[in-house]
Amino acid sequence: MNIDRDYNQELQDALGHKYAYNFDFDVMHPFMIKSFEPFFKEGSLLELGSFKGDFTRKLLPYFDDVTCVEASDEAVRIAKNEFGDKVKFVNSLFEKVTLPQKYDNIILTHVLEHIDDPVSVLKRINEEWLSDNGRFFLVCPNANAPSRQIAVKMGLISHNSAVTPAEAEHGHKITYTLDTLERDAKAAGLKVIYRSGIFFKALANFQWDLLLQTDIISKEYLEGCYELGQQYPDLCSSIFIMCEKGK
Repeated sequence: MNIDRDYNQELQDALGHKYAYNFDFDVMHPFMIKSFEPFFKEGSLLELGSFKGDFTRKLLPYFDDVTCVEASDEAVRIAKNEFGDKVKFVNSLFEKVTLPQKYDNIILTHVLEHIDDPVSVLKRINEEWLSDNGRFFLVCPNANAPSRQIAVKMGLISHNSAVTPAEAEHGHKITYTLDTLERDAKAAGLKVIYRSGIFFKALANFQWDLLLQTDIISKEYLEGCYELGQQYPDLCSSIFIMCEKGK
């Protein structure tokens, strides 16, 4: 664990690279919910790495008991102002936090790649926080996304799973593929039940942000990209595995 990290700074936009794009909020978040919804369990929810609460807002219609753990005190302050008593916020590192209960649903989206020792945190999820019949929803950016592979062919990135300087500035430590994500989940003792991808993506996030300001992209096209991603998970923007508690 790197105690010298500045989690508030990592949330800031870098030169030529945002921490979060409109594509994330307007496209990926709704499709993540669509991917998760069939697997939700009744009961409590723990969101690990809630940022400023943008994804939390989309989860509230499904759960009454919501707890969020976030390392950035600045992000927690913004989220608390937004949600008040509807959500229990804990400002802490995953490596240090003590939580009062186990949870029926745990969500970790676009966060594991930021963690210094991901397997140790996944072990805490499996052994300490996930209820016996609970489900764990894990999503990470995909190293093999076509947009990323095109960037490699253009010479902008050295290889698919590289961590770029801008990503490193945002705290990224690794860029996962489906096999390496499942490897770390299994190493932590989790039982992988389902694996898929979210949204076929051949354009970079900044290109999507520009397109979303026009009428070129229809809702039907977005839905088509989502459906195609179910057929070709290794060519998706993000990879998704759903796990249950392992012995």
